[in-house]
Amino acid sequence: MKIYELHIEAKDNGPVPLTGQCRVTVHVTDTNDNYPEITVKSLKNTLKEDVPVGTVIAVVGISDRDTGDNGKVNLTINKQIPFLLNKTSESHYELVVAQPLDREKTPEYEITLVVTDSGTPPLSDNETITVHLLDVNDNAPHFPQSFYTIPVVENNAPGALLSSLTALDPDLHENQYLVYFIIEKEIVNTSMSMLFSINPENGNLYALKTFDYEIEKEFLFHIEARDSGVPPRSSNVTVHIIIMDQNDNTPVIVSPWRAHGSVVEEKIPRSTDKGSLVAKVIAIDTDSVHNSRITYQFLQNNDATLFSLDQYNGEIRTMRMFSYRDARHQRLVVIAKDNGEPALSATVTIKLSTVETAMKSYSDMTEVPLEYDIFSDLNLYLVIGLGSVSFLLLITILVTIVLKCQKPKPNKSAPPSRNSVASERNSTFADSTLVSNDAYWYSLFLAETRKGKLVVRQPVPKGQRYIVSSLPRSTGLSETSNSAASTLQVRN
Repeated sequence: MKIYELHIEAKDNGPVPLTGQCRVTVHVTDTNDNYPEITVKSLKNTLKEDVPVGTVIAVVGISDRDTGDNGKVNLTINKQIPFLLNKTSESHYELVVAQPLDREKTPEYEITLVVTDSGTPPLSDNETITVHLLDVNDNAPHFPQSFYTIPVVENNAPGALLSSLTALDPDLHENQYLVYFIIEKEIVNTSMSMLFSINPENGNLYALKTFDYEIEKEFLFHIEARDSGVPPRSSNVTVHIIIMDQNDNTPVIVSPWRAHGSVVEEKIPRSTDKGSLVAKVIAIDTDSVHNSRITYQFLQNNDATLFSLDQYNGEIRTMRMFSYRDARHQRLVVIAKDNGEPALSATVTIKLSTVETAMKSYSDMTEVPLEYDIFSDLNLYLVIGLGSVSFLLLITILVTIVLKCQKPKPNKSAPPSRNSVASERNSTFADSTLVSNDAYWYSLFLAETRKGKLVVRQPVPKGQRYIVSSLPRSTGLSETSNSAASTLQVRN
C-alpha cells in the first residue's frame, strides 16, 4: 500500500476572497499488475566439457515494480540439468556448473530461468539461454570387440582383404580422427608387417602373402587405433588369424614302400591261413584332421573271395586258404582316398606271389600246384640240414661196418713172402718203381679181401717215387693183424 497526503485549499470569488483548507490522505492499494523481470549478465554461451564443477557461467538479476508481496520475486531453473543457482542477494543469483559435463552425452544445454512474484495471482516471466559444450580429447578410441577371430582360407591371393577393423571415437574433429597401426611382433624372425598390412585411415586388414596351412596355422598380434588429439589417446585390440585348410595335398602312401610308379612285390606262403595279414597299406595326408581322414578301397582285385581290405586301417587279409585253382600271382590295386572336397587319392599296386614252403614233390616238378604247403622255408632248410647230417653219419657207419667185416684172417701155414709189383702207369714190373711227373701222386694201399682188393687213394707230393709191394696172406697164429697189408716205400 502506498499513502498519498493532499493539502486542499478552497477559495471564493468575493471582494475579499475567503479560503478554506483541508488535508486529504490517499491510501493506494497495490495490485499485482507488473510482471517480474530477469536480467542476465556475464553469460558464457560456450564451455569446454571438462570445465570444473562450480564454475560460474552467468549472473542473473531479477526485479518486480510491484510492492509488497506483489513485488517479492523468486528465481528457479529447469530440473535435471547439471547447473544450479546460488543466491548472492535478494535480487541477484549466480548460475554455476553443478556436475561434470560430457559433450559426448549432451553437446548443449537449454537453461530456462523462471522468475515468479508472490502476488495474487502470481505473475512470472522466463528467459532461456543456450550453453554449448566444446569438445576435448577425453575419450580413447574404442573397438566394438576386444578380440577378433578372422578365418583365412589357405592359398589366398596376396593383397586379399581379410577384414575391416574400425574403431570409434566419440570426440570431434581432430580428436576423432584415427590412425591404425599393427603392433610389431616377430615370429621366427619374421615381422608382422611383412605378413599383414592395415590401411591407416579405415582399418582394412590385408594379407601380403599366400598362406599355407601345412606351414602356418595361426597368427596372433595386436592392432592399435590412435586419435589425433592433444595429447593423443589410443587403444588396441587382439587379432587372431586362423588359417583354414584346403584339401590341397594328395595322400602319400608310405607303406608298403615303393619307388615312384613301381609295383610292390610281396611273397606269401600258399599255406597261409584264413584271416592272415598279407599286407598293410598306410597313407598319410598333411591336410587338417577332417581332410586327412583316409579310407582304403580296392580298385582291382582278381578274386574278391580271396582277399579283403579294411577301409579304415588298410589291412589286406585272406578270406580263405589258397586252393590249387588259385593263380600263383595275384594283382591288387588299392586306392587311398582322403575326406576332402573334392577328394584326392593315391594308388598302389601290389603283386602277390605265392611260394611253396614244403619239399618239392613230383607234383611240384610237373608244375601242378599243391592244395596247401606242409613246410615253411625255414622248416625246409632245417629238414635238408638234418637229412644231410644223418646221411653222412649213416654212410660213415656203413663204411666202418664193411671194413670190419671184410678183414682177412691170417694164413699161418704160409710163410711170409713178398711179391713186388712195380708199375709205371699201366705197366707192372716186379720190385719196380712207380714214376710219374703228374702234379699229384696217389699212394695205393692194397689189401686182400675175400671179394678182391680195396684201393685207398691219398695225395703224394709231386716228383716223388714210390714202390708198391704186397705180402701174401699169412696163416701164422702169432700175427695180430687179420689181413696182410702192402708196404709203401716213397723215394725222393
